[in-house]
Amino acid sequence: MSAQEPNRTGSRMGAVVIGRNEGDRLVRCLRSLIGRVAHVVYVDSGSTDDSVKAASALGVEVVALDMSQPFTAARARNAGFAQLERSMPDVAWVQFVDGDCEVVANWLEAARDTLERRPELGVVCGRRRERYPDSSPYNRLCDVEWDTPIGPALACGGDALMRADVFRKVGGFNPHLIAGEEPELCVRIRAAGYGVERLALEMTLHDAAMTRFSQWWKRSTRAGHAFAEGAHLHGAPPERHWVRETKRAVFWGGVVPLAAAACAPATRGLSLLLVCGYPLSASRVYGHVRRSGRSRHDALVAAGLMTLGKLPEFQGVARFHLGKWLRRRSALIEYKD
Repeated sequence: MSAQEPNRTGSRMGAVVIGRNEGDRLVRCLRSLIGRVAHVVYVDSGSTDDSVKAASALGVEVVALDMSQPFTAARARNAGFAQLERSMPDVAWVQFVDGDCEVVANWLEAARDTLERRPELGVVCGRRRERYPDSSPYNRLCDVEWDTPIGPALACGGDALMRADVFRKVGGFNPHLIAGEEPELCVRIRAAGYGVERLALEMTLHDAAMTRFSQWWKRSTRAGHAFAEGAHLHGAPPERHWVRETKRAVFWGGVVPLAAAACAPATRGLSLLLVCGYPLSASRVYGHVRRSGRSRHDALVAAGLMTLGKLPEFQGVARFHLGKWLRRRSALIEYKD
């Protein structure tokens, strides 16, 4: 069986992998797809390592993005899908995967079977797990974040199996978004009358490789930017996409600390009592995570980082609105080296 020759179950299934300088993570990702889908397209975004060479050596089709244009993950996925259609005109399902993820055994077949049985669904995703959750509290937080409820969902993440015709119908990813492109796409998929479902199945192993506070801060800033831009695009009723998340970032990351500091002289320091709201907010996060079945350690990590994370999230919200006011497109916020 050649690298691009599928097994029987993947004859009309293709995969699009995106990445930049993922090294061994990319090789592991591609190997988890080869032979299980009819065609794999890897989209490289200016890697300076051997990613392109490694993908080519595995027999995977490579698309190298023109880096004179602003890079986004959405743009890369769209380019990969366009190439997949050219190489495989009869593609029915496309598995999108980030290059730092490995697709687990049996996911593709089970996900494909679900879409075949349930024509009302446009997207299915499963459980993404962090490969090394114990290597840092930031990786641990990622694993908690991936642990989302099973069943009908508002959105998927970067790893998901989609109907190719639905993806075409809604116009693919918004290439201008620097983050949050998957939930924004799912807003349009649901508006087109298709459902998004999270299955009770293992899907991918993710390697965040996030070991420094500065990386986590950048990632949280990017999340805040995504919240603000998502609310700007789809914040009107009935969707109210990411409006609540944006308001929380503004309140806890901006209003409370700024009001506490600005009013301190006039209130003889009493305004500093406003920061007492942070432990209350953290306790709510702790309780929510514990009720989901996670350990006390997981809940403590999530409570601390998610509460503190409102500060960089507010920074991301402000960054989006400043760029909008200046009519300046936001640059990509990368947290990986």
